[in-house]
Amino acid sequence: METYGGRRNQAARDAATVETGYALCSALFAAAVLFGAVAGPALLFELPGTVETLLLRVGLVIAPVVFVARVISVLVRFRRERRPQPSQPGRTNPDS
Repeated sequence: METYGGRRNQAARDAATVETGYALCSALFAAAVLFGAVAGPALLFELPGTVETLLLRVGLVIAPVVFVARVISVLVRFRRERRPQPSQPGRTNPDS
């Protein structure tokens, strides 16, 4: 019943929890690194006002986009890996 909409066992719930945690942590890291790379020069150096504002705004826009994209990509890949395998090796369709 586990693969056809039944209740998941504890191992499956633990795997989903770990994968969700990994997705959130890796997304946070990627967004922080990207924000630092884009907006870091504006925070560290004395730049003209327009350039400084532009770098900060671009960093503030692109960091959440990267965060969401990373979380989605990790969770979609995890879900795709959890699909049941065909019962006969080498066959992808039961009718083949």
